[in-house]
Formats: sequence, C-alpha cells, structure tokens
Amino acid sequence: MKRSFKFAALAMALAIGLPLSASAHRTWLLPASTVLSGNDPWVTVDAAVSNDLFFFESFALKLDGLQVTAPDGTFAKPENAYTGKYRTSFDLHLTQSGTYKIAVISMGLFGSYKDAAGQTKRWRGTAETLAREIPADAKDLQVTQMQGRIETFVTAGKPSKKVLETTGAGLELQAITHPTDLIAGETASFRMLLDGKSAANVKVTVVPGGTRYRDKLNELTPTTDADGKFSVTWPSAGMYWMEATVKDNKPNLKPATDRRANYTATLEVLAP
Repeated sequence: MKRSFKFAALAMALAIGLPLSASAHRTWLLPASTVLSGNDPWVTVDAAVSNDLFFFESFALKLDGLQVTAPDGTFAKPENAYTGKYRTSFDLHLTQSGTYKIAVISMGLFGSYKDAAGQTKRWRGTAETLAREIPADAKDLQVTQMQGRIETFVTAGKPSKKVLETTGAGLELQAITHPTDLIAGETASFRMLLDGKSAANVKVTVVPGGTRYRDKLNELTPTTDADGKFSVTWPSAGMYWMEATVKDNKPNLKPATDRRANYTATLEVLAP
C-alpha cells in the first residue's frame, strides 16, 4: 500500500474516531442506488469501514456527524437506523424530487506526546477535552486538526443542483459534472476546494468497487490543476470510491499547529 494512501486512511480513521488499528481501512457510504424514480421512492444506505471496497468485514461507520440535505436545502431525517458489527444502515424517504446529499462530517484534534516515563502516547478528542486529558507535564506535544467529509448523492427523478453548493470549510468536492449523471466511457469533471478556494496539485484517488475479487486496485490518480480541476474517464459502470487528502499549517482549532483535511465520496457510474 502506498504511503500516501496509508496517510490518508490514518487521517480519516482518527477524524471519525476509529481504533488506530483501523487506519489502513477505507471509509464509505453506499446507497443501494443513486438514481431512483417512481411516486414514492426510498433508498437504503450502508455505512462501513473495510479493507475491500463495499464489502462488510471490519467496522460499522459511526454516524454522529450524519447530515442529509434535501433538494430544497433543508435537512432530511434518516429512518430505520440500525448499527451492527460491520455496518450501519438507514433508510431515506425521498419525498422531494431532485438530488439529495448524504454526508458524514467530522472535526477533531489528534495529539502525540511523551509522558513522565518517556513513553509516547497518542490522544484524540476536542479542544475542550485536551487540557484535562493530556498531562500538564507532557513533553514533545504535537497536535493536529483533523477534518473529514464522507459523501454520496442520490437523485429522485430529475437531478438538481442546490445540494451541490459547498460550505467553504475543509476539503470539498465541487461538481462540474452532476454526481448522479455519470456514464461509463464518458469524462466527468470536478474541482477540489479547500476552505472554499481552489485546491491545486491535490492527488485524487478513484477506485472501482469489487476490490475483493481482483488482484489490482485499478485505481485512477488524477491531480488537480491550478484551478483545482480534475477529470475522470470512467472505464466501466459500477460504484466508485473517490478520496483526496490535504495537509497544511492552517488549522482553525487551537492548539493545533497543522491540519489534515480528508474528502471521500461514493459515486455510481451507469452503463450508456
């Protein structure tokens, strides 16, 4: 596994509160379908952490930061939520026509320090808990802000654009091509934004699902241009996992001195 991939996985694992042993795993949301029709559409969404993409084998993904945005910009309520050992699942009633954004958003601090005995310790939490949980005599304290965003999109009827608006916080995907209008053999364009500004020279990893059943990842690795843009030509239909990570020294939570921002999405590509 490449070093950059391990780094990104560790950042996300820490951001969403997973055990450090899970740092080599991928986090994802998986809707049963991203394009639905009919008079009363519902969709089931699974959320998990695994090594093989879209295979339930490691951990259920915590949904403490779950936000579902309806086509009109209001928040929709998930129903029938269930958390098992390997997955969290919920249903979403698509009462409005248009595109919904499903996101798990996380923010926190990760620290490392040496205790009075000289042993290296790791810590994660919030700015409020840091002072009482890290010893006053800790040495070599290093604190990093972690920002994580895991997304997927589903559309009932005709695609809409309201939910594609970005927030200006952390690493985000700005869709130039609509994320539920992706076709195998065609090229889709996107832009990565960091705090609302174009994120240049960011490596994006795109992996088709079903990694359990092949020897190679078959990953695509576009890099954003000076305007944060990148393109993906989809080799085949199916579910795809997209991930990008940025490290900088611009945290907005004290006493962090640097920041790791991670973005992950699940996108469905349909046959022509």
